[in-house]
Formats: sequence, C-alpha cells, structure tokens
Amino acid sequence: MTIPHPATGPSDPSDPFDPSGPSDPFDPSDPDAAARRERVLREAVRRRLLDPEDALLAAFVDLDGVAASVADLRAAFPDRLDVLHTFAAKANCLVPLLARLRELGMGCEVASPGEFAQALAAGFEPDRIVLDSPAKTRRELAAALELGVAVNIDNWQELERADTLVGAGTPRSRIGVRVNPQIGGGTIGAMSTATATSKFGIGLADEGNEKRLVEAFRERPWLTWVHVHVGSQGCPLDLLASGVARAVEFAERVNAELGRRQVVGIDLGGGLPVNFADDTTAPTFAGYAELLRARVPELFGGGYRLATEFGRSLLAKNGFTAAYVEYTKTAGGRRIALTHAGAQVATRTVFAPDAWPLRITAHHPTGARKHGAPVPQDVAGPCCFAGDLVAVARPLPLLEPGDLVALLDTGAYYATTHFQYNSLPEPAVHGFTVDAGGAVRFVPLRRAQRVDELLRPVD
Repeated sequence: MTIPHPATGPSDPSDPFDPSGPSDPFDPSDPDAAARRERVLREAVRRRLLDPEDALLAAFVDLDGVAASVADLRAAFPDRLDVLHTFAAKANCLVPLLARLRELGMGCEVASPGEFAQALAAGFEPDRIVLDSPAKTRRELAAALELGVAVNIDNWQELERADTLVGAGTPRSRIGVRVNPQIGGGTIGAMSTATATSKFGIGLADEGNEKRLVEAFRERPWLTWVHVHVGSQGCPLDLLASGVARAVEFAERVNAELGRRQVVGIDLGGGLPVNFADDTTAPTFAGYAELLRARVPELFGGGYRLATEFGRSLLAKNGFTAAYVEYTKTAGGRRIALTHAGAQVATRTVFAPDAWPLRITAHHPTGARKHGAPVPQDVAGPCCFAGDLVAVARPLPLLEPGDLVALLDTGAYYATTHFQYNSLPEPAVHGFTVDAGGAVRFVPLRRAQRVDELLRPVD
C-alpha cells in the first residue's frame, strides 16, 4: 500500500490568514520547529481540518521529519553491515504510515494479531516482518512460520509449540529466542523489560537457564538468532548497551560450545529514549551506535546479521495533537481550561504524569501562537473523571474558549493508540509536508471516527 500524494494541494502564500489573531510571516528557511508547527496549525484551521464545530481534535504527523529520522537511523549503522531496521508498529499502527515507512526501507516489528495484519496490509514482505508477541497463539505462530515471518520465541512453552509446528523440516522463517539479561530497570518501571522478574523472554540469570538454552540451540539447528530488548523510555543508553552486550556474550557461548556458527543474527530490540523537554533530538541513533561500537565491537565486525526495532524514537518528535478549548473556569483560585484532548489521546500522560509529561503550547483560534504573560492553568480533557488532566498548574498564556492547545511530541502512541473512554471517537490523523516555499500539504492517515459508527449493531 502506498500513501497517496497529499490531495489538499499547496497553500497559497498570498492568502491572508484570519485576522482575529496575530499573523507573523512564515520563513521557510527557519529551522525552528515551533514556526513549522504554527504554520501547519494555521493551515489546518484554514482548511477546516481543525474546526470548533466539526473537528474539535486532530493529530498531525510530520512526514518530512519521519523520513529524516529513518535516514538518521540508517546512517548510524555502516552500509557494510547486514541490518534490517524494523519499525515497532505499536508506536503508530496506522496502515498508511506503515506503508510510508516501508517505502523508506524499513521493516516492521509486530506484537499482536492486529499489528501482524496491519503490517501485511501495508505491503511489508513477510521476511521483513518480525513477530515478538509474548502471548502468540498457536494460530498466529503457525501463520508466521508458514509465511516466512521472523519469529522471536519468548518462553520455554512457546519453544515446545514451535517444535511441533516446525517438525523435522527446515522453517522458512528465521527463528530466534528472546533472552532477558536481567540487568535491572530504568526510571520508569513499566517501560523496563530486563528486570529480574520481567514477563518478557527467558532469564539468563535464573538458575540453569543459560545452560538449558545452549542445549536448546544444540538440539534445534533452526534456532539461529538471539533477541534482546532492555526497555525504552527511562532506560539510559548504558543500560541498553549492557543488555545487548549480555545477549552477544550468550550468542558467542552458543557458537563456541556447539563448535559452529549457529547464532548468525542479533536482534538489538529498540528502546532509544526520547527527550520530551524541548525540540532537541537526544539521544541520537548515531550516539547509541557509537556506544554499541565501543561496548560490543562484535556487532560491527560483520560476523552477525543485525535487526533493530525502534518505534517511539522514530515518531514521537515528528507529531503533535491539537484540540480546541471549549470552556474555561476558575476553581480554588486556579484557572482550568476544558479541552477536547484528554485521556482518550494522552492516556499515559493522564495516568502517569510524572513519567510522561508533555509540552503544551497555546494558540489563537487561527492557529497563531499566543504570547501573553504565562498564567498557571490546568489543561483538562473531556473525559468524565477528575484526573483527566494533561497538565496541572502549567504556566501558559491565558487560554480562552475557542483557543487551541497543541500537545507536542505525540507522533508515537497518543492519538494513534486511542483509549475509548466515554465512547469518545477516534480523531483524524493527518500527515503533512512543508516544501521549501512554506506550502503545507496534508494527507489523511486516519479519518475521524463518526459517532454513528459507535452504534453499529452486532451482526
């Protein structure tokens, strides 16, 4: 599947914007991300992709930025290496976006039957799909092996299930085992997958497991990869690199004890954390690759094929979510802005605000940035529970009904991982590009869900 070319056409730079708010001239040579977002917001309002009656909430993905992030990832690993870079579909599972990533040379990592189907619908060849779910059904596993999809085995019982499906033959799939290096977690426990009791993988430090795994490889010539994923947000790069080093150490032991190079590939997982504090991209793929080169030089010697599974780090900073302010009020001496963006599109931020704080910008109804004196305000969502807040006492220019708020760095998860609380419908998601002349082009990635679609009877 190929994303259609943006159908809305370029904007006419000579067209005036709504004069009800400030309108600074746009300089297309300005690298400032804030200016780019403001331009996109203004165009979205002008084209009624945001509308106070009919489009109260929408998400936007910077397709130019996505392409640049993919290029940065590919450049971080030398061309001489055999590397399959896959995108973790959980981070943004919209089929048109997955198709764009495929066109950019990415593979796709999936962790559920739904993501598996979406990857196939996006046109990924089976040998460029990696299946990582910790709860693969027999049917799902059989389908992957039949198609030749790469599979990472999560546990001993799944390995036995694979035995029955592979039989005495040679599978079309490349099959690996996910190991848990059990080296500890980062600052966000829920995002740390290499703790002693993590639900993922086979723990290398548990008594007898490493020896048993070596024998498992000895008995199964079709086990040829080792997979590791330490975690993501909140995990420092040194922790990620330590996990990869432990996985490679295990692979080297397998090959040494078996007297043959049976483990031919290392799946490094993903997990590069994202800077949510400002527009700077940090850490970078290049910086992580340099750390891996220093800590695990075996990866760069050409002796192993490699795979990566980055998701949030490719998409987060390439998107934002915009919503209208419906009402404002004061309670207990503090201002509250009631908006249409809450737990349904910012689930992690609402339920774990300390771990997932978001930057928020205030905008006039035209989309132009507000520049008034900052006033502490709660930015609340539309969900019917008291904790539906995306920010508490956040200093922002005073918000008024009809204004817009933008939730930044939400290109991964957030609006594309919708939480249907109060039966709130899924918002539209628009891809966009901005050309050298400042013209904005939009392309639909997901249309807004209609309320009547929530009322369909059971067949």
